[in-house]
Amino acid sequence: MTSEILKGLLEANLAGSAAILAVMALRLPARRFFGPELAYGLWALPPLAAAATLLPARTDVALSAAEAEAVTRPGEPLLLAAWLGGALVAAGLFAFAQWRFLRAMRSGTAGPAVVGVIVPRIVMPTDDGRYTPEERALIRAHEREHVARKDPRAGAVSALLQCLCWFNPLAHLAAHLLRLDQELACDAAVIRRQPKARALYARTLLKTQLATAPLPFGCYWPARGAHPLEVRVGLLKSGRRDEGVLGICLLATVALSMAILAWATQPPSAPRTPDLSVWDHAIQPPTTVLLITISPPAART
Repeated sequence: MTSEILKGLLEANLAGSAAILAVMALRLPARRFFGPELAYGLWALPPLAAAATLLPARTDVALSAAEAEAVTRPGEPLLLAAWLGGALVAAGLFAFAQWRFLRAMRSGTAGPAVVGVIVPRIVMPTDDGRYTPEERALIRAHEREHVARKDPRAGAVSALLQCLCWFNPLAHLAAHLLRLDQELACDAAVIRRQPKARALYARTLLKTQLATAPLPFGCYWPARGAHPLEVRVGLLKSGRRDEGVLGICLLATVALSMAILAWATQPPSAPRTPDLSVWDHAIQPPTTVLLITISPPAART
């Protein structure tokens, strides 16, 4: 059992890492030719590729039953315990970050953001005159896009995968890039609905202070760091890209191809050979033993 868990974890991480590298190579061209929303959709590929490795592998009859038997090696329980311990530590760090954000939210110093996974709610900063009513309306439109697109759930799945794959640096890099592409997709959706508000939207982004604390289970308006903010403002200058049926078909084709490739590259499993020793006695016909006792003739008197 321990060997199967570690083997499945390794295969899922290898497939997911390959998909992450593929998305990192495709996201910028996809954003350029098909728009930020389709580029954000590419991040569905890594978990899909990892999940494909959990499907039953193809059977190879050439393998012997001895090769197919899972043998628990002495160090494997320690590796499994280390993985579980690391996952719990990562979950604790995410819980602490969420608690810090909620504490700042209660004091009125956090936001704009969407908090919650099952029932997300929009958190707006205190109305201290920093934003005009028009700017606050754009911020609400952006956060409503997050709720409508179920982005908080995508963020929660990303945090869960970070906990399970805490030892994989690509998982954490992918989570950061996913957050950025998520914000760019919402920016594009708002501008598509309100094309005349492009300049006002850019000024609102520049006025927004950068988030000081991460929000694992939710969506926050500014991504951390200066470069992501520059990307968001710079992308508003570009015109609308084609995000029609062609882009969706290409995304579906890439997703299906990557899932099939992840499944096909699994090492084959050998068929389990049943133990026929139990059935030997059942299928053999019963044997009747005939005992003949010959008594000596009685003596005549």
